Amino acid sequence: MMDYFLGEDGLENVYSWSIPIHATVILAEMIYSHVSEAKLYDRKDVATSVYLALMNFGLDIVMKAFAMGVMFFFYSHRLFTWDFTIWYWLICFIITDFAYYVLHYVDHHSRAFWAVHITHHNSEYFNLTTGFRSPVLQPLYRYLYFSPLAFLGFNPWHIMVVYAIGQVYGTWVHTQTVKSMGFLEYILVTPSHHRVHHACNIKYLDRNMGMCLIIWDKIFGTFEKEDPNVPVKYGIYPKMPDNKPDTVLLYEWRKIWKDIKQPGLKFSDRINYIFNSPGWRHDGTGKTVRQYQKEYWSKKLMKKEQNKRKTA
Repeated sequence: MMDYFLGEDGLENVYSWSIPIHATVILAEMIYSHVSEAKLYDRKDVATSVYLALMNFGLDIVMKAFAMGVMFFFYSHRLFTWDFTIWYWLICFIITDFAYYVLHYVDHHSRAFWAVHITHHNSEYFNLTTGFRSPVLQPLYRYLYFSPLAFLGFNPWHIMVVYAIGQVYGTWVHTQTVKSMGFLEYILVTPSHHRVHHACNIKYLDRNMGMCLIIWDKIFGTFEKEDPNVPVKYGIYPKMPDNKPDTVLLYEWRKIWKDIKQPGLKFSDRINYIFNSPGWRHDGTGKTVRQYQKEYWSKKLMKKEQNKRKTA
């Protein structure tokens, strides 16, 4: 059975067996949405997700040889040699999931990478097809996060197979139909956790970055539980002006270009507009997510203190 997932064929096998499963669960959710009148789907939104997925898939194919070449370069200079036991695969899964967490964290905290990742977040719908709403340009740099794993002695094909399996699971958590997964809420990234991640509510911004394991968010302080008193609002703020393909793909890049063209900027300011946190501005008029959340929690604390005084 393990041979089925080894090498380049293993990667293709993961995607081939996942296609009918994806099709089945998406169809089931669409039927549920229609019958229950939940309005989870929108035709134009689904079309945008498909368009972005196809563009990402195309670039992935173009980059495949180069990306694997870089990873195999590190693998050829590896520090360790592993026996292909169950422990090898378990460790490979855990550190690959951690590498994705780091990748995802950077995507949210550096504006150039957010400009790539924003296509996954701009939808105001949240359903299984949202999982295919890919950051189109991510194949240009994703392999750099997995190359250190190859340097540690993990075969690049095995890394990508484990990552692909994680992607399959990561697609399934894009749903509003599963409210809770019981005790698994403490271990895995669940639909509840990922609904928080896709929210544009200030409380929920830049939270729950993991793909399979939620432990990374709990370790590094990026975890936020879904609060029944704060209903999730999906999408980004401010909203994109329209849903045209070029707008969806280039929205944040155009804003970056406008910012760095401002006259009289220092070189360091132009670099900050590209790589600093989204919301940063050289004149101090902008607010990053951390600043918004600091204000949010300060107001909550102030309100709590006021309520205590009233009841005292």
